Amino acid sequence: MTITKALTESRPTRAELLARIPAFVSEVAKGAAERDLSRKLPFEAFELFRELELGTLRVPVSLGGPGGSVADYIEMIAAIGAADSNVAHALRAHFNYVENVILSEPRERDGGAIELILAGKLFGGAHTEQGTARPGQVTTKIVRQGETYRLNGRKWYATGTAFADFASFSALDEEGPAVGVLLPVDRQGITILDDWDGMGQRLTASGSVILDNVEVFPHELSRRTLDSLVGRHCSTLRQLHLAASAAGAVRNVLSDGLAYVRKQARSAAHSSAETASEDSFVQQVIGEIAANSFAIDAAVATAAEALDRSAAALGVGTDVEIEDALIASALSTARTQLVLGQLGLRSAGRMFELGGGSATSRNNNFDRHWRNIRTILNHNPLLHKSRVLGDYLLNGTTTHLREGKVF
Repeated sequence: MTITKALTESRPTRAELLARIPAFVSEVAKGAAERDLSRKLPFEAFELFRELELGTLRVPVSLGGPGGSVADYIEMIAAIGAADSNVAHALRAHFNYVENVILSEPRERDGGAIELILAGKLFGGAHTEQGTARPGQVTTKIVRQGETYRLNGRKWYATGTAFADFASFSALDEEGPAVGVLLPVDRQGITILDDWDGMGQRLTASGSVILDNVEVFPHELSRRTLDSLVGRHCSTLRQLHLAASAAGAVRNVLSDGLAYVRKQARSAAHSSAETASEDSFVQQVIGEIAANSFAIDAAVATAAEALDRSAAALGVGTDVEIEDALIASALSTARTQLVLGQLGLRSAGRMFELGGGSATSRNNNFDRHWRNIRTILNHNPLLHKSRVLGDYLLNGTTTHLREGKVF
């Protein structure tokens, strides 16, 4: 992938960064269907992402960044998802890290974190482990050895880590509490495997990481918690990032459907239309997919605005204002995911009504959209989200909305 970028002496403004997104999206879209078929990880896309400095979008002007909003960032993810939902999804850990850094007090930030982000470094990580009795349990251990520590374990769902410069991992220290570490991915003893075997999102590098006697320095340790106010905001943002990635995939369903009808599809044998584009049934399906995509995008945008309000409240709001904003953004994102679960999957399935057997050709690889959307939706149970939403509306219950886990 090549784009000639006119570099300025100063860092890019918000407007300049936003103007770079369409060209990036255009490059990512090239060969996306073929990459999925051949399982070719999109390393070039992430090199270009670094070059264009798009990973700095959320850094405030006060910290030397462009000052992009949550709505700016989420729309960028949806736009990238419309080209390749794998690339969009694989950026999730990076923007989660950035959000945590910019909203945390200076004393709580990793040393030099702002400088690394502004230098274009990308962040990944993995905390989940396989084989534990419950999700979220940690068996990875970190022990002191002289003046440093040693980290040993195996992590799973390391989405985006293969494309990153730094990665965070959780571990149990010798006293029992979980700690976090942020390490350069080229540190000796870190092995990133491309062994993700899911049916969808096959190019997100969501496999495992082996941590074999990895040296950790004291300044690389942290003790962030999910249920802190910033942690809760970031948890909701992670959920909306997933939804935006899938919303992009629905946009891709529409664009692929339009291209297929215009270039390849034929009218049905019983149709009086001369071309597929004149076939009333084809027109109906295209209209339905377009409306579904519009509704999903509107929901995603509304949730992003709610997260902008919770980010703002964390800076200047009262305790009550912050709590209200966090609950509101969690509810808005949950509603968005529920809408996506119904309309997104339906759109990806309805796409095959646009043609006959040729619509199922492996060369077209249209089934990747359903597989990708379904895989994203499987990250957290939607049945749980709809129940929690209903319990809140009926009884005002906020228990799960305050955990900082999947809301």
